[in-house]
Amino acid sequence: MAKLILSMDGLVLKEIPLNKERISIGRKPHNDIQIDNLAISGEHAAIVTILNDSFLEDMNSTNGTLVNGQPVKKHFLRNFDVIELGKYKLKYMSDLPASGTTQADFEKTMVLRPGANKGPEVKRGFTDTQTGLPKPEAAPVVSLSAAIQLLNGGNAGKELELTKTLTTLGKPGVQVAVIAKRPHGFFITHVEGAHFPVVNGQSLDAQAHPLKDHDVIEIAGIKMEFFLKA
Repeated sequence: MAKLILSMDGLVLKEIPLNKERISIGRKPHNDIQIDNLAISGEHAAIVTILNDSFLEDMNSTNGTLVNGQPVKKHFLRNFDVIELGKYKLKYMSDLPASGTTQADFEKTMVLRPGANKGPEVKRGFTDTQTGLPKPEAAPVVSLSAAIQLLNGGNAGKELELTKTLTTLGKPGVQVAVIAKRPHGFFITHVEGAHFPVVNGQSLDAQAHPLKDHDVIEIAGIKMEFFLKA
């Protein structure tokens, strides 16, 4: 299991296992990793872990987030990367092989555009295609196939098949979620934004939520139906 080692001025404060799909970091007490320092924003950053891969996202913090001395907004974490939040450092350590995702893969986000042109350049009503993690060799492929269909906006009725291990949905800077394809089904997880995805009228929390046939998902004002395909 991957972990973070929190330190300040070279003094190790604690180790934090990445045992949840989403770990929030910030000054406010509701964060999974609370750092009570005025240089840290209330909700500063988040780390999403899918299979063997972890991704860091700066949550529009006031003072920014550095990785290995470089400012980042989104970053695919590699072993021994050092995340810097003010005077605090979080070293990422993992004894598991990464499943092959690149930084470019992570930065591709499927942007929902309700008023988008319906021409051929907007395939299936999205400005970009899916972003996916190549499956680890040890993980069996999900036997089920699934898709989502847009229910409102200018591209209502368009479908997108969920063929990749990880599909990112939403509007960057507003609300982003991922649908992960796993050996035992499909799961949706919140990644970015003050509001969590809504499934069948119920707001989700930070944990991964299993999707069932005909679930209605709402992300960034766009409604879509998840359905399994034969």
